[in-house]
Amino acid sequence: MDKEPKLHIGAINPYALTETLIGRKINWKNRNSIKIMEDTLETDYSELFDMKFNSPIYAGLKLNKDNMAEPLKNSEIKIRKKEDAETPDISSLTKLSELKNIGINRLSDLKIKSGMINRGTLNLNLNIPKLDRTLSKSVLSKPLEAITINKLSGSKKDWSPPNGVWRDKGDFFNDVIEYSDPIQGAVANCYFIAALNAVAWADPYRIVHRNRATGTGEKSRVNAIQFYTKGGSKDAPSKLVEVTDKTPVNVSNNNWIYCRSNDAGEIYPALYEKAFAKWITKTNSDKPDITKTAWGNCVKATAQLNNKKPYYYNTSSRTGSQLYSIVRSNSRSRRTIHPMTAWTYGSSDKSYTGTNVVASHAYTVLGWSYRNRKKYIVLRNPWGVTEPDGLNTYQGLISFFDHSFWRPINMIGNDGVFAIEANSFKNLFAGIGVAK
Repeated sequence: MDKEPKLHIGAINPYALTETLIGRKINWKNRNSIKIMEDTLETDYSELFDMKFNSPIYAGLKLNKDNMAEPLKNSEIKIRKKEDAETPDISSLTKLSELKNIGINRLSDLKIKSGMINRGTLNLNLNIPKLDRTLSKSVLSKPLEAITINKLSGSKKDWSPPNGVWRDKGDFFNDVIEYSDPIQGAVANCYFIAALNAVAWADPYRIVHRNRATGTGEKSRVNAIQFYTKGGSKDAPSKLVEVTDKTPVNVSNNNWIYCRSNDAGEIYPALYEKAFAKWITKTNSDKPDITKTAWGNCVKATAQLNNKKPYYYNTSSRTGSQLYSIVRSNSRSRRTIHPMTAWTYGSSDKSYTGTNVVASHAYTVLGWSYRNRKKYIVLRNPWGVTEPDGLNTYQGLISFFDHSFWRPINMIGNDGVFAIEANSFKNLFAGIGVAK
């Protein structure tokens, strides 16, 4: 076991963020939605999941010398004015010397991203940082800032996101707790959603609905959710936190903005997120600022939910087989019996481009599998979509013993669940942890 690392893990769900910014739903599993996402977030899909490309899903973060994420200072974050979003008109330019009309004075200073010669025509992609007004992790539009980090407002008063309203969307539970229930929304709290998912999977009876009458009106019934202090940031004294069933949704289409359940009409994941926000901001408001949950430590968050001791294991000092053995030692019948999570680096030397693994992101560890003489670690992306595929992942069905029945999980469907070969896990992930 290693000492507790200083973690600020966080990657916003780009699908939820896109829906919130455009005010309508998109099909997360349809590839046509990628173009909508690229246009809305002003970032190519190929550069969306690595911090070194300044993707806006890392709003408010920067890479440190250890290749991990840390928060930007408020002074380092720029709120883009509406006019700054306009792209310079180059349609009338006919000579290279005329580029100075749009602010490019020295071509020799520009870096070439890529180039191609085709039938006597030279096509170049140039980096022009002085003219770059696209959204990034440090350049945010006003709506993007308000939805994701809300750096200018306090945390102890009633709060609502832009174009948001607090409404009751359903029942705490619809049926049984399932590994696929918690889905992260438009804030970088993947560490908490992955932790909630880990507890719901490994110890589902800990997700308890304590609902009781308290009076009259909209607060006549509340949900009481227990959190346990573990010290450091994103923490508070142990407390049973009471919240009503109301959660923030888009005022125009009643769509979720932040955490939601994969099971329509079920609200326990959203209520856990709301209660966590209320707990760490130490507010009495039933409308806590959800953006204050951005960035954190997934292993500590798991311990804050189950009141166990967090254990940390970095990947750099261990082989893939050793990491696989750690998962096995915390599992029974191939599924974890102690809630486990894992997290990625802020970037990679070879970048996360093309892997569909997300940088500075937390994942739930569901268990392990041994297939075709290969060792696999099974994980879930809390977005409920976006998973790697290829030679180093297992494509097929894996069954886990779930108390009284075998639960099959399909590694082929795009539901965020995947089985990755242990050595690839070592290379792409920074650490793994358990609370037990």
